[in-house]
Amino acid sequence: MATWIIATLERNTSDGGVVVAHWQVTEQDGDYTASAYGTCGFTPDASVAGFVPFEQLTEADVLAWVYASVDKDATEAALTANIEQQKAPATKTGVPW
Repeated sequence: MATWIIATLERNTSDGGVVVAHWQVTEQDGDYTASAYGTCGFTPDASVAGFVPFEQLTEADVLAWVYASVDKDATEAALTANIEQQKAPATKTGVPW
C-alpha cells in the first residue's frame, strides 16, 4: 500500500494561500521500497468560498488537492512496477571474477 505525505507547503505571506505543495509517496513490499516526490502548484483566492486559511489546513485537505492534480493511480502503479523490477531485475551488474 502506498503512503502519501505532504513534505512541505509554500504559501503567500499576504493571505496564507498555498501556492505549492511538495508531496512524497512511498510503497514498501518487504525489503523493497520505491518512492516518488513531486510538487503541485495552486493559485489561491482568499475571496472564493471554500478558501481554507493556512492555519486551518490539514494534511488530508492538501492531499485531496494533490490527488486532484496528479494521476494517483498511475503514480502508485509505477511504484509497484518499480518494486517488481527490483525483485526480478532484467539486468544485473558485476564481473565473473
